[in-house]
Amino acid sequence: MSAPVFLPPSSYEYVTVRNVRGTSVTEAPDVLAAEEPLEIRAGYGPTDDRQHRTVAVTMRTPGHDFELAAGFLLTEGIIRRRDELYGVIYCPDVKKAEEQENVVRAELAPTVPVDLSRMERHFYTTSSCGVCGKTSIDAVHAASCPVLPTDGPYVAAGVIHQLPERQRAAQALFEQTGGLHAAALFSPEGELLLLREDVGRHNALDKVIGAALLQEWLPLHRHVLLLSGRVSFELVQKAAVAGIAVVAAVGAPSSLAVQAAQNFGMTVCGFVREGRYNVYCGDWRVLAGIENHPADNQSNPHEASH
Repeated sequence: MSAPVFLPPSSYEYVTVRNVRGTSVTEAPDVLAAEEPLEIRAGYGPTDDRQHRTVAVTMRTPGHDFELAAGFLLTEGIIRRRDELYGVIYCPDVKKAEEQENVVRAELAPTVPVDLSRMERHFYTTSSCGVCGKTSIDAVHAASCPVLPTDGPYVAAGVIHQLPERQRAAQALFEQTGGLHAAALFSPEGELLLLREDVGRHNALDKVIGAALLQEWLPLHRHVLLLSGRVSFELVQKAAVAGIAVVAAVGAPSSLAVQAAQNFGMTVCGFVREGRYNVYCGDWRVLAGIENHPADNQSNPHEASH
């Protein structure tokens, strides 16, 4: 199992709180998850005429900022492949040192077409919502989501039961603050491969996808994604762009999330906790037992995914 990911000191803050228990009031130390704005800028255009523009400002937990920027650019359809992103740095144009760590610049390949009107629609996201509604629907089409595999991955029912506990054991910052979402990639056998935390559920997923992009893992056809909260349309969209076919979550999916997952041919499991879960679509990828073989499933993958 992958080791816990320890975030930098800027990811949390120590405070003193008044601890109330019945009629007893005492002072006690506490730890809060940090939330700060991150401005994502993009450098684009021909080599002899580079332009720099702010793509988005998102409220996030500091840490893994380059991965967050890379994942955001991919899942919102601004880039499509690893070779379209030259790299991400903290912006050297910011003069105040304390502000520099809140501004990153992604340098795009000169061949990447940039739609300025679409970039404007991305401009501001919050840690609770992200880029929603029409913007995300546009991004689904713009990103040219890869076709999800119809030959798996197959996951045993018992493995899905184990995912939340394995994710929680690796959530170093959640253990201190109790105030963070997590997204984690697992193998179909339940091995934790990658985990990221953030105050925003969409940021946590963008960090995971960005890390996978930078490590050239995409498409993530043979991975299982676990989300610590609910499943929104936006999270399904981001998973589809990365090629993830199996999404499980501790919380519930929305109706639009399930509709989108069905269109993508994705498997979605919700309420994965306390020894139970619901399979909302794509049940042919979930095996009743470890001993089962894909041939034992009677459902037609192509029928189940529509």
